[in-house]
Amino acid sequence: MLALPVLTSHAGFIPSFFAYVVCWMFMASTGLLFLEITQWMKGDNNIISMARYILGREGKVAAWVVYLFLFYCLTVAYVVGCGNIFIELSGNRLPEDLGAPLFIALATPLLLVPTHIAGKLNIYLIVGLALSYFGFVFLGARYIDISLLGMQNWSYSFYVLPIAFTSFAYQGIIPTLAAMMNHDARQIRKAIIIGSSIPLVAYVVWEALILGIVPYAAPHGLLETLQLGQTAVYPLKYFMNNSLVYWLGQTLAFFALVTSFLGVTLGLRDFLADGLQIKKDSRGKILLAMVVLVPPLVIALLYPHIFLIALDYAGGFGTAFLLGLLPILMVWRGRYVLHLPKQHQLPGGKIFLGLLASFVSVELITECIRLIYRIVK
Repeated sequence: MLALPVLTSHAGFIPSFFAYVVCWMFMASTGLLFLEITQWMKGDNNIISMARYILGREGKVAAWVVYLFLFYCLTVAYVVGCGNIFIELSGNRLPEDLGAPLFIALATPLLLVPTHIAGKLNIYLIVGLALSYFGFVFLGARYIDISLLGMQNWSYSFYVLPIAFTSFAYQGIIPTLAAMMNHDARQIRKAIIIGSSIPLVAYVVWEALILGIVPYAAPHGLLETLQLGQTAVYPLKYFMNNSLVYWLGQTLAFFALVTSFLGVTLGLRDFLADGLQIKKDSRGKILLAMVVLVPPLVIALLYPHIFLIALDYAGGFGTAFLLGLLPILMVWRGRYVLHLPKQHQLPGGKIFLGLLASFVSVELITECIRLIYRIVK
């Protein structure tokens, strides 16, 4: 959410809006494909066990690698983003390279406490996120310059997809959701459609606010914010006379990053505990916390402006493959090769699956070309 207006600013509001809708439709579709897979397997499962069951050992290994890539990219982004907020809150009196270690020192206990305590804390953080979001929207709407929303560059609209993929990623919780809802496909399908629609609306409103307040090419504008690798809240202080709105934006940024950090790191901790057979006792949790947090901290210290790049790669490669292409391949094999019982949750048959696969494949190829260009440049 914090990266969306910055990474989509090249395209403008209208192209980004259409890209969001297309991406939401795609991710809702792959969510329904994951639902179909849970109907085949039943019981408690995860993406790795799904890949092993349907695609075999090769699928399991591929899912393992991409899962780790995705979650470590996200953790790096959140560590850098929260570190930057600490620097901002200090009035830039703290050294730049102290923000990430300070955040890690404060966040590490969250991986050591029992999960139900972290869950209760997360409820309060989500409430803070909602209150700061609505407060920012209410107070910030008056500062929108409608003329700024008229900028359109459709040639960049395809580059919106990587960060949009990350923003609409939720499919990893579908196996847990299915178990909690006793595999009631109708109710789970409703949860997927309605649940993924809520952030779509929130993102569009947020996009309109930021792109309508902050000019693209002006000094301290969105282009400069992109070059600095900062969040969408960073440039607000240069274009708003209301300090309350700016600090509401910073509060929103903090809650958004911390809630995301908590969900991703706890998920990564449990994934590694299961995969590496590490008991989650006191010693095991300390070891897992080090494995989860030390590599991102090192990367954050070496590359303090990697926030946007990490999110871009997470979506462009990790989310696109793990939550986009992988479920399409699994459902294709399950339906037409293994001939598993018909539990179709997405209509259209082979044609629609082929269109979905083509869409995400083109995105992956485009990301590979962009990566090669960056390396050569």
